[in-house]
Amino acid sequence: MHEFKYKGNYLCCEDIKVLDLAKQFGTPLYIYSYHTLIDHFVKLKIAFREVEPLICYSVKANSTLAILKALVDKGAGLDIVSGGELSRAIKVGCPAEKIVYASVGKTDREIEEAIRRRILFFNVESLPELENINRIAGRLNKVANVAIRINPDVEPKTHKFITTGKITNKFGIDFNSAYKILLIRNKFSHLNICGLHIHIGSQITESTPYVAAITKMAKFIAKLKRRGIDLEYLNIGGGLGIIYDKETPQTAQKFAQNVLPILKKTKLKIILEPGRFIVGNAGILVTKVLYIKSTPKKKFVIVDAGMNDLIRPALYDAYHQILPLRMTDSAGRKTEKVDVVGPICESADFFAKDRRLSCVEEGDYLAIMGAGAYGFSMSSNYNSRRRAEEVLVIKDKVFVIRKRETHTNLTRNEIIPLFLLGL
Repeated sequence: MHEFKYKGNYLCCEDIKVLDLAKQFGTPLYIYSYHTLIDHFVKLKIAFREVEPLICYSVKANSTLAILKALVDKGAGLDIVSGGELSRAIKVGCPAEKIVYASVGKTDREIEEAIRRRILFFNVESLPELENINRIAGRLNKVANVAIRINPDVEPKTHKFITTGKITNKFGIDFNSAYKILLIRNKFSHLNICGLHIHIGSQITESTPYVAAITKMAKFIAKLKRRGIDLEYLNIGGGLGIIYDKETPQTAQKFAQNVLPILKKTKLKIILEPGRFIVGNAGILVTKVLYIKSTPKKKFVIVDAGMNDLIRPALYDAYHQILPLRMTDSAGRKTEKVDVVGPICESADFFAKDRRLSCVEEGDYLAIMGAGAYGFSMSSNYNSRRRAEEVLVIKDKVFVIRKRETHTNLTRNEIIPLFLLGL
């Protein structure tokens, strides 16, 4: 569920017409619903209340400071994957003991900063990384908390680019290798190996792969206990899917019902790392129709947003529903088959292909739905385009949470060597 609904003929975000926001702030424009954002976080919290989990929002899904601050203020922790995301977590006041740190390629500088900040733990992806964290912690005369990320070799039934729990993926450590590491855990004198972690993929719409992965983890935890290896945390990652088109993803309640019986048997503290589930349907991208172009074989709706603003269709062939901001009074408005494309000089710059949409005219506005996750956070300045403005709506109030970039912003870190200036 989300708070982008038609009231009369106009699409609204909570209590404000999206068309009014588009005209006030210009396009391309990201709009977020505060109520939707918080509602999805609370749904997970309630669904898993039996085990009182630490819910660490996945910052990579949408790292805008206002989004992070809104969730942290409601008790969320943060799941980070870089030094930049750690900096954002600190900036919004997230308690260090609620920060978990993944990534297969943490640098020495990133590791050192996280140790100094006393984060809850690192999710460790390989033996060399484990050894490196131990070395850096020793140099700092600290003991770092770590969780071993297990690759459970489970098929999550999602796009191949966003699977992370198959043994052919770069993520995590297989069970046998993890077991051997835990048997020699005392060798790592500056580490406290306190937990296990899994993350099997993203946009997963059913519980079967989660049940399979968590069942494997529960058996592994029991095996460790028999060897006298006691852990404190089990982090089951994120990846819960949302509705983009005709998906029927599990609700938070249904997901919890299916996995809680297994989790409770482990008797460990539970951590979740949702991202898309919380923010995906809390945001839309609004764009203006620039031109209607007809060719002998196609009709193109050319808009002012591009793949630099929302790359998911180009990258994953992802589907996003596209809606007009204003509906006509006639219920049977004409539709036509079109490609919705942007101004970028790439054939992959599209939002929809052969999509049947209500007829639009130049100057109309469209909403690209479900753009809250991996929308702005994956945006770029390709073609020297300025990144979009972002606004947050709370009931009938709107707040700018990121200003539109200027052309000066685009070149602020560039330097032309003096010899090229003839000096």
